[in-house]
Amino acid sequence: MPLAAIVLAALAVAFQQLIEWKYGPMGIIGFVALAVGIKARNTMFGGIGAVILVMLLAQSG
Repeated sequence: MPLAAIVLAALAVAFQQLIEWKYGPMGIIGFVALAVGIKARNTMFGGIGAVILVMLLAQSG
């Protein structure tokens, strides 16, 4: 179980670094808002984060 938690944490950090490298600070804000919204079960906050990430992805594509 601890190994799975370490691997999951490492993947989360790697994903966060990828978002920051590719999309800058706004990507981190969107990712954090989405993660906090999911953890807190707050659909409005999570939705705002998802919209920010979708707008960044649409802009780069």
